[in-house]
Amino acid sequence: MRLSIQGLSLGYGSLTAVDDVSFDIESGEMVSIVGPNGSGKSTLLRGLARLQRPTRGRVLLGETDIRSLGARQVARQLAVLPQSPDGGADLTVRELVYRGRFPHQGILQRLTRADVKAVDWAMKAADVELLAARTLAHLSGGERQRAWIAMALAQQPRVLLLDEPTSFLDIAHQVEVMELLQRLNHDGITVVAVLHDLALAARYTRRVIAMREGRVAFDGPPAEVMEPVGLAKVFGIAMTVLTDPESGLPIPI
Repeated sequence: MRLSIQGLSLGYGSLTAVDDVSFDIESGEMVSIVGPNGSGKSTLLRGLARLQRPTRGRVLLGETDIRSLGARQVARQLAVLPQSPDGGADLTVRELVYRGRFPHQGILQRLTRADVKAVDWAMKAADVELLAARTLAHLSGGERQRAWIAMALAQQPRVLLLDEPTSFLDIAHQVEVMELLQRLNHDGITVVAVLHDLALAARYTRRVIAMREGRVAFDGPPAEVMEPVGLAKVFGIAMTVLTDPESGLPIPI
């Protein structure tokens, strides 16, 4: 499912957070959005997810303006995972994942065979099958994040949007989550993730979009756009870029 962002501006009152941004995300891409705090990354993701009304411009989901679609229509094609999902600590993993089926159910509709099949698939894809009966409160950070991703997958989306999915995780769990997203992308799901870790963005995503003061500063494959001058302009600090001896990908430090 293609996302087309056309002259998009987003703001809060008189403050403009995203200013006249345009780019396309093709079906099957895995894209990271990076930038300093306050650069508009999370606001942009909210705009892509139809969670914030544009002040100008539009977002097309396929060929349709996303604002013209109902919430359930959007949720059947696009799933969004915020930076710190709220609530659900007393839910078991399976109960949480079943919540992802709401967009496919009518009022008072009982669970169907399709719901059960979708939940089983989502839990397997996110590798949380063995955690099904455990509550979120008793999971590690990485396990909890995988459970929330499973809930998003139960929507059976074609596009997955995530806001800093590796925040507050240790290195091992960060890699675990990124490898899961990479596997999902290989299976055909378009993935767009706001990331604060430039090394993870370079290693796991095929395209990096950098935001600076609400505008796109650079956009392209990590090996081409992650260079010292461009990164210094975006983040306001001198950077060194090493080359991973195995992958040849950049490691900004």
